Amino acid sequence: MLAAVFSGNAAVIKVSEHASWSGCFYSRIIQAALLAVGAPDNLVHIVTGFAETGQALVSSVDKIIFVGSPGVGRMIMQKASETLIPVTLELGGKDAFIVCEDVDLPNVVQVAVRAALQSSGQNCAGAERFYVHKDIYPTFVSRVVKIIKSISVGPPLSGRYDMGAICMIEHSERLQNLVNDALDKGAEIAGRGSFGNLGEDAVDQFFPPTVLVNVDHTMKIMQEEAFGPILPIMKFSSDEEVIQLANDSKYGLGCAVFSGDQKRAIKIASQLHCGVAAINDFASSYMCQSLPFGGVKDSGFGRFAGVEGLRACCLVKAVVEDRWWPYVKTMIPKPIQNVNVECVCWDIHLA
Repeated sequence: MLAAVFSGNAAVIKVSEHASWSGCFYSRIIQAALLAVGAPDNLVHIVTGFAETGQALVSSVDKIIFVGSPGVGRMIMQKASETLIPVTLELGGKDAFIVCEDVDLPNVVQVAVRAALQSSGQNCAGAERFYVHKDIYPTFVSRVVKIIKSISVGPPLSGRYDMGAICMIEHSERLQNLVNDALDKGAEIAGRGSFGNLGEDAVDQFFPPTVLVNVDHTMKIMQEEAFGPILPIMKFSSDEEVIQLANDSKYGLGCAVFSGDQKRAIKIASQLHCGVAAINDFASSYMCQSLPFGGVKDSGFGRFAGVEGLRACCLVKAVVEDRWWPYVKTMIPKPIQNVNVECVCWDIHLA
């Protein structure tokens, strides 16, 4: 929205049908902001609805910026191709969180838990794969588990719990299936959070934060976007190995690399196939509107925010103007004036 408005456009935002309440909440914030700067109150619209609403919107605008799943992203591209509407796609991720052996471990553990559990893990730029150096692996796991076990899950408006609900009820079942697949292939649950007093009707909409160990890349939890509060932790032995592991993914949105040696962390991050990288930090670039945000591979293409995001919301026009100088006139050189120009067509035969 910010890139669209600041580059001179109006914007229509279609929120997920599973986020209609919070969409309307943000709508009031947006309208108040527009009023405060004297902008037209109809500059930004938020609409709710199901698939048919999204389909109608795709056919009615000049530019589409979509944040969601790869499957829906492909559908939007197909629909947009009918009228050649330009598209920017941000399609989720499986971000790697790399921890070298020379880090400030107590601090990194806190960041790691935050990176995995923010918005109950429902964050496209959240940490979903944890690679920890073998020398500190046991200590890292034990510290993370201690925090995870202290986290209670329940309705956030009650003010008594640490983590809220899963947006889609059926998604909790999918998260458990990912955990079960990992357990069937040799992983173990090192620790889980606890449920609050939810009542039978609400249990399916909550999922306890879960730490998995002894994971590997044969497991779906290390390949598919979970979009939930699961921390699969895998050990590595060398920088070369962790780079190979982090790049072994169809997604490429972001990454976070932690090391006491800044140059080492930068060297690792520079070799990872992703659109956003954080050095000794997590997702801080997302809060900086001067930096472009987006991914590669199945995480999509194009960028929003930054100069790139502003340009993506513009129609770039090249204008060439003949300069005026006294007694000087731009003319076609005499040798090529009145020369017949032939159009020669060639028949190309492929053997």
